[in-house]
Amino acid sequence: MNVQTLLNRPDAMKKALMDLLCKKSVQVAPTPVFTLASGKKSDFYINCKPAALDPHGMYLIGHLIMEELKGMTARGIGGLTFGADPVAMAAAFASGLLGRPIQAFSIRKEQKDHGLIRWVEGDVHPGDRVVIIDDVATTGGSTVKAIERARETGLDVCRVIVLVDREEGGLDHIRSHVPHASAILCRSELMEHFSSLHAS
Repeated sequence: MNVQTLLNRPDAMKKALMDLLCKKSVQVAPTPVFTLASGKKSDFYINCKPAALDPHGMYLIGHLIMEELKGMTARGIGGLTFGADPVAMAAAFASGLLGRPIQAFSIRKEQKDHGLIRWVEGDVHPGDRVVIIDDVATTGGSTVKAIERARETGLDVCRVIVLVDREEGGLDHIRSHVPHASAILCRSELMEHFSSLHAS
């Protein structure tokens, strides 16, 4: 399917992204062998970075996020480094291609101790409406930290978009801080797609 056809069909973009994630980012085991950031064990592991840093993946992610943002205005899009960075950059690049430019920004995990000492890097300023982005939500902890840091610097967080929701309560946790939060994909969709691709 060519790029223009994909651009006109969000459902096709979503399927293409699932194909890429299942190829590059998803691992499934018969028993819980993967240790998550929370310390919990799981039979499902996803590292979005290989897909998010892939040229085709960046195109798909950026355009799917911009599809989610139709009808709303925001000055910036970003989240906690490093997981959110390629996702935010993909969205910002797609926003320029679509004529709806949004600035990418990155939120540090540790504050700089030199130069301009700040948490947020990018061309966003106090009072700007921004969208917080993350690659994966499990407990939602890193996304909430990004929301809090953004608000501490005076940014108006109006929306949250997560690339993949693991369906373990993270999105509900995020919504307790920002009601307008959604995910592009969820674990059950990816598991079903992964199983269909690996069916004998």
